[in-house]
Amino acid sequence: MTDRFGPEHLEAWRRDGGVSIRNFFTPEEVAAVRADFEAVFGRVEGSGEALVKTREGQVGRFHPSQFADIKPVPIDCSPALNLIGVHPALIAFAKAALNAESVHVYQCQAWAKFTGDSDYDQPFHCDFSNHTLTAPSEDAHLNAVTILCYFSDVTEAHGPMHYVTRPDSAQVCGPEVSVSQDPELHARVQRDLAPLGRSSAAPAGSVFPYAIDVFHRGTNLTAPRGARYALMTCFKAAGNDSIGFHAWAFHHKQPWARIFDHATPEQLACFGVQPPGHPFWTETTLARAHARYPGWDMTPYREAMRVPA
Repeated sequence: MTDRFGPEHLEAWRRDGGVSIRNFFTPEEVAAVRADFEAVFGRVEGSGEALVKTREGQVGRFHPSQFADIKPVPIDCSPALNLIGVHPALIAFAKAALNAESVHVYQCQAWAKFTGDSDYDQPFHCDFSNHTLTAPSEDAHLNAVTILCYFSDVTEAHGPMHYVTRPDSAQVCGPEVSVSQDPELHARVQRDLAPLGRSSAAPAGSVFPYAIDVFHRGTNLTAPRGARYALMTCFKAAGNDSIGFHAWAFHHKQPWARIFDHATPEQLACFGVQPPGHPFWTETTLARAHARYPGWDMTPYREAMRVPA
């Protein structure tokens, strides 16, 4: 599955902290996920005009309405949307980017935006402040990769994420400034980063992996009746307990069977499920897990317990 990205993408990721990979998903995969988006959110377009509430002179600001249409997996829809965040090619990219033999997903959520629902314009910020209690590491293995996946065509009028590469932002400040409480410093940094911003606009099926120390911001949807369907999936090296977001078991009332009944062992391992051959699996734990998820094919786990004659 690694034919969907190449060494040049990993090189750009390591150098810049983010890279656009166009047409990562096949048209068939995009169509299936888009159908789920339309069913889940019940809308295919926004209102006629953009909602602009940002005060003059500001780059943007956060507002709860920007995040109104976020749904973490599992979602009451087909496996297409529920499993696209752990697509084998995404897993492969995360392993390569983080120099990790195994990775875990710690956030995976569908995010729909519609023209007129909010002013989606945001200030430049880094994600480490709500992904770790400390700070971004200088070692990629100890950081994380967020992969923004577009399932609708995203032009400049459809709210693409804007970002600043690490080399460019280093001319202005380091990521620690993004959590500064100094309003004057904050305003200066926003002003200085603005001309360095680049766009992630790309056709449906494209992805944009970026790191938790990369400055980025949401932009407003201005296309009449516009919609933007995106999924954000975040990976960390397995065992890196300093980074997190969702506690998956906390959401145990969500339809997890939609994932367990269709996922591969590698995909389930991304959610922290012990892989086949792990000592966790015994006759008792197999029986208990099967009772919880009757539709889960546990054959690989049972076969890995068998001792060769």
